[in-house]
This record gives sequence, structure tokens and C-alpha cells, in this order.
Amino acid sequence: MQDDFVHVSAPARLHLGFLDPGANFGRRFGGIGLAINAPATSISLRRAPTTVILGHGSERAGAYLRTLADHLGLDGGYRLEVETVIPAHTGLGSGTQMALAVSTALRTLEGLPDDVPGDAARLGRGQRSGLGAAFLSRGGLAVDGGKGAEDAPPPLISRFDFPEAWRAILVLATDLSGIHGSEEIEAFARLPVFPKEAAGEVSALTLMQVLPGLAERDLATFGAGLTRIQEIVGSHFASAQGGVFSNPKVADLMAALAAEGAHGIGQSSWGPTGFAFAESEAEAARLVERVRSLAAETGLELKIVKGRNAGASIERRGTRIVSRPEAGNAKRF
Repeated sequence: MQDDFVHVSAPARLHLGFLDPGANFGRRFGGIGLAINAPATSISLRRAPTTVILGHGSERAGAYLRTLADHLGLDGGYRLEVETVIPAHTGLGSGTQMALAVSTALRTLEGLPDDVPGDAARLGRGQRSGLGAAFLSRGGLAVDGGKGAEDAPPPLISRFDFPEAWRAILVLATDLSGIHGSEEIEAFARLPVFPKEAAGEVSALTLMQVLPGLAERDLATFGAGLTRIQEIVGSHFASAQGGVFSNPKVADLMAALAAEGAHGIGQSSWGPTGFAFAESEAEAARLVERVRSLAAETGLELKIVKGRNAGASIERRGTRIVSRPEAGNAKRF
């Protein structure tokens, strides 16, 4: 079935840490991440006499559309509108979610089968992480198994629903961006070897604290494991980004949140976005209020978000598809 209009909204994600950037155990990187309900990248796609790309981020979106249309042998025109975007280079997965939102919209519009991992590779995404592709399809908190010899994104090895009551507090530096592009490639090349002992500890923390804490809804255990992972991984990347956190103002605010009782303190990817967790909306609001004056003084923004336990939302001809099939209530195209 071919539709005349498709709208896709793809969720942002927090990258919570690498397992083994040095491939000490045969696969490189491996990662833990969480899909969140905001911000999101939202696009709409319909057929048109000639291709027109509109909205903020249209250059990147248009490049993804052209690449995938060429791969699929599609030579028609399209009207692609970018309505909202995840802020670029802030550690929230903007590039991958834009690419996969475009691929999802195009395949849905043309009645073609999904190929999220394949399209991620074709569009230059998932080179270090399989989490973006996993979150486009399923949401939740996930762990990927690291990069092997294949070009496809790393395989998903574990996924849990994130507790509905828990909240993440984001610390946003809207005037800053994390390392990206050629600078990111050079930074990885300059980093020291990631110690095997560190990779072993991070993997054990993931398996024996973070995931059990999540499964048992034990935020203290979940948070303690995650904070330690962030300390280990952040210390490894400190020489490239200037410290465990890439921005001193964010580091100070994260320390203040920790002192007030927040759990799971860390930075998403290269930052500058910081994150912390609370057991409820009320507790998250209390923590935010306690550090609000410091945030105002340093020009940082605080945002409370939920975990998202479903993938991208898709609207076809005005019919809302709540999530992809893996979340349990969507129709396969």
C-alpha cells in the first residue's frame, strides 16, 4: 500500500557509556543508552512534482533523502518538511534520528519493508553505536554488543522498559556543542588505549548493577553503577574533552545535583548535555528547584524528561501509529 502523506517523530536518546572502546574483548565500543520522550525530530514527507526540502536541518535531511532514494531506485519528487529537530552536537543522537526518520518516512510512503540497521549503515550512522537504530525501532533502555567486522550497526543484546515513574533531569548548554565531525575522528585517534581492567569493570557494572537495578526498580543500585561507569569512561575521554565533563559549568551543576540526592550522574556522549535520575516527577522537580539558581547563574537549562518505551511514532494519512511492532501495538508496513 502506498500512502500520500507520512509523518514521523523520532525520539532523542541519552548515551550512558561505552563498554569497551579499546576492543579488549574482541568487539569495539559497546554501549548503554536510553530513549527519552523529548526532544524529538519530526518530519513529514509526501510526493511532489519536484523535490523540495523545508525547515531547520533541511540540508542534512535532504542529503539523507537523496542517498536513500538513489539506493532504492526511486526517481520521483518529494516534499520533505523538517518540523522539529533534536539539537545537533549535544549528545542526544540528532544525526542518527534525522537519518532514520527520513528513511522510515520514505519506506513507509513507498510501501517498502523496513531496514533500520541497513539504512543506518547506508546513511553513515551507527559507526560506533547500535543504540540509535534500536531506539528508532523500540525505545527503552538498551545495550549493544559493540562493533564487529560487519558494516551494520552493532547488535542489540539487551533491552528493558524504563520505569514509568522514574525521571531524567537534563542539564543543557544551549550555546555549546560537543566534539563532532572530523574533530571527533581525530579525538578518538589521539586517545590512550582503554585499559582492559576498565573494560572489565564497566561490563561488570552494567551486568551486575545497572541492569539488575533497572529490572528490580532499584534506582540507588542503577544510579551507583551508572555513576561509576561515567567516572571510568569520562576519565578516559578527559584528555580530549577537557575533563570528565566537557564543560566546567555543566560539571558544577551535575555535582550540585549529586549533592542534593540525584542518582546516575553523567554526560551523554561528548556532551555538553549532562543527565541525572530521580525516582519520581515530584523528586525531579525538587532537585531542579534546589539547583535552579546555580543553573540561572551559569546560563544552563534544566529539563525533566521521561524514558520512552516505544520507537518512532508514525502517522499515515491521518492514522496515528503509536510505535513500531516491537513495542507491541503497531502494524507492520
